[in-house]
Formats: sequence, C-alpha cells, structure tokens
Amino acid sequence: MKKHTLSLLSATLFTLIGSSADACTGLIVGKGASADGSVMIARNEDFGVNNWNKHLVFHPARQNEGKLWKLGNGLEVPMPKAFLAYSAIRDWDAVTSEPAGGYYEERGINEANVAISATTSAEVNERAQKADPLIETGVIEAVIPTLILPQAKSAKEGVELLGRYVEQYGAGEGNSLYLADVNEAWLMEIGSGHHWIAVRVPDDSYAMVANGLRIHDVNLDGADVLHSPKLLEFVREHKLLDNADAKAFNFAKAFGVIADPYNVDREWLGQQMLSASHQQSTRQAQYPLFMKPDAPIAVPDVTRVLSATYEGTPLDGKAERPIRIDRQLESHIIQLRKEMPKELQGLIWQSYGVLAESVMVPLYNTLESYPQPYRTGSDSYSDDSAYWQFRSLTALANTNPGKYLPLLREVWARQSDKYHKEVAVLDKTLKQTYPSDKGTALQLASDYSYGQLEQSYQLAKALRFKLMTDLTKSTEKKYSEEEFKKIMSL
Repeated sequence: MKKHTLSLLSATLFTLIGSSADACTGLIVGKGASADGSVMIARNEDFGVNNWNKHLVFHPARQNEGKLWKLGNGLEVPMPKAFLAYSAIRDWDAVTSEPAGGYYEERGINEANVAISATTSAEVNERAQKADPLIETGVIEAVIPTLILPQAKSAKEGVELLGRYVEQYGAGEGNSLYLADVNEAWLMEIGSGHHWIAVRVPDDSYAMVANGLRIHDVNLDGADVLHSPKLLEFVREHKLLDNADAKAFNFAKAFGVIADPYNVDREWLGQQMLSASHQQSTRQAQYPLFMKPDAPIAVPDVTRVLSATYEGTPLDGKAERPIRIDRQLESHIIQLRKEMPKELQGLIWQSYGVLAESVMVPLYNTLESYPQPYRTGSDSYSDDSAYWQFRSLTALANTNPGKYLPLLREVWARQSDKYHKEVAVLDKTLKQTYPSDKGTALQLASDYSYGQLEQSYQLAKALRFKLMTDLTKSTEKKYSEEEFKKIMSL
C-alpha cells in the first residue's frame, strides 16, 4: 500500500515522502470459486507506521463544470461531465491535504456496482525503470479510486480507462490493483511509466497477491487479457526478458522483482490455505497466478487468509513477513452479488486496525452516512475515533499476548458469526421486500449497516475499558483468576 506519506506544507502546497513498498496483501475470488456465487476482492491496507487513521466517506453523484481535474499529486486530467456516486475509505487528513478529500481512498463501490481495491505496491526493476521511467505526477495509488470510481460502469471499462490514463499521463509507481463487478474480476498491474497489463480472473479460480508483480504465463492476444500498446515490442526492444513469448508472457519478470521471500512466502501461504491438495514447495520464484480452491470460498475463509501467520507451517520462524502484522490500518472484503436487487448487490465487509483482533462489519452499498466515530480522529489517539478504539485493542493486548490476544479473537469471532447469520436472514427479507417496497428495502439495509458500525464501535470501547481495568488490577498481589474472568465477561 502507501509508498508515499502525505504531509501538508500549506493550504495548496504539499510534498510526498517516499517509503518502502512493504505493505498490503490481497485476494481476488471468481464467482464460480465463491460459496455464494459472488465476486470478491479483498485486501489488508498496511502501512509503514501503526497510527494512520482512516475515515469512511460517501461521494454523491454530481455534474461538473470545470475543464480540468486536478488530483492530489500534481496529476491533471480533463474533468468528466458527471460523476457517479461512490463510497470509499480515505486517509484522515485527505480533506486538509487535498481540497476534494480524495487522497488514498483505497477501496469503494460506485452506483454502477463497480468495485476497486487499490493497491498492493510492487517494486519496478532497474531495467524497466531505465527503459520507461516512472512519472512523478503520473497515476499513483493515492488517486486511483478517486479517478476511476466516479466514471467506470463496468470492471473492464475501469481497466481500460485507467490504462489510457497511464499511457497518456504516465504512472508514478508500480502497483497491483483489483477491479470487479457482478460478472467478473480483473487483476491489473502497472509495471513502468507507461506500461500495464490486466487479466480477468477465471470464474472458477482465485488470485493471491502480495507486494510483487504477479501476472505471468498469459497469452497477450487472449480475450481475457488487456495491456498497453506494443507491450511485447517494448519488452523485446529493451531486453526485459531473455525470450519474450506472447503466448506465455511474463509481465512480472519483465517489469518487477520475482523470487523475493518477502512476497512469495505470503503467496505460498494463501495458496496453501485455500488449495492444500495442491502441494507446493516453499520459496519458488513464482507461484501460479490463478488456482482453484479445494472448497468454495466464503467471506470467513477470506478473513482467515488475511489474518494468517506462518504458525504450524514449514515457514514458521523462517519467514520475515506474515500476512497478519501490527501495521494494518484496515481490511476489507467487497462482494458483488448478482442475485440481489441492483442497489443491494454491493456489500463491503470492513474492519479497522489489525484484522485478527478486529471484526468485519457488513456495509450494504445503500449506506450513505456513517456514525461520527468513523469520520473522526487523526494520527494521535483519541477516545472518539473508531480507528483508535480498534487499533488500541491490539496495542493493549500485546502487553500480555498470551493472555489477551486469544480473548480478543474469541470475542470478535462470536461477533463475526453473528453478523454472517444476520446478513443471511436480512438478504432474504430484502429480496422479498424490494419488488413491492423498494424504498423500505433500501432503508432497511442502510439502517442495519449503520447500526452495526455503532454496535462494533461500542463493543470495542467496552473491551478497551476491560483490558485497561485488568492491566491495572493485575499489578495487585492478591489479584485472582476469578477477578479476571469477572472483569472480562461481556
């Protein structure tokens, strides 16, 4: 995720300070590989520091008059005549650092049920950098959802639109991102200043993505592959591959850095969890781009992958970078569900802080307003911020992880199970209600989502109070196990 940290210099002037591309893990699930026929895109948003707040936001549809659209990093493109409505989760300082408040929006769904998760950062190798340098004011992670969600009416259209922006204005980073609608999902990768590729995820498969470029062994002329013009000629001209094969093209090797344990370990772990029957050795240079799961993948399975460590695997104690790390800011799973009424097809499962010690809250795409705690707070702790309530739980639990982490995970596991059961029941009610009373159905979905955000926030606060109480009480000589159980009971 963030390879740049935004800092305000004045009302209109700011700079981007680089940091290493050492964050984020993602998963894309085709509709035939999911348990309920939905398309899913999911990702942990990680960062180089532990305290970067995120705010939920909804942008209504609008008509535009301006002739030039100025985005946060200096990128300027023609202003579209109209914007589609969309939801997002943005950096806490987006409004102060960019007047439109769109910086690092990370993920969202628009009113056409097109979803984006952007990005998993990826290193561009030296040869590709030299042949086609990155453009400082080009397309970067921080602007991608803001740029594409207001415009795209299908996932494929989103890919093609972003591709044209990269070709015309350049790219400032190497990135992998995911675009989806109710019919399909695409993995798109930007590998240099002007070259990119995208592959449609097979319906019966999933893609596991870490921080290296992943696309390889694809047919450049295939119907499910899109790419920048003259990509093969460019790679051959600059000798980015020894033998560039259009029928089995290796974009990741040509433009990225492969075989890095920091990345391939996570790719192996995710595939091991979802496709254990397909035995693979650890630390291969590249793992299959797409794999079929051993069993249909449900939302809890995706959560489990995004919370995983190497415990109990051959990489336990050897791997540098697990999927679950303390630097997680938020995690999301976006479902696109074709069987639901149009306005209810998008469902975002959203968590704050470290996913393993948090909970995915279901948010129907009808939700246009959010409780104040999800729109409040900075990079300093505050009691009124949802991000800080969830993130502080992991911080407190780490004072005695053997005692507190299992407790947190048990509480949130119960809450998660409750949400999944409620959504299953509510979906049936919404489908029954919608044909005769559309307004009631949409309002019911919104009210439920709003209520669960409030409930999870209050539960996080209650848990923090109990942990603080127990931490204080535990210094007493006569403190007993019975007192601990009494304090921590919910």
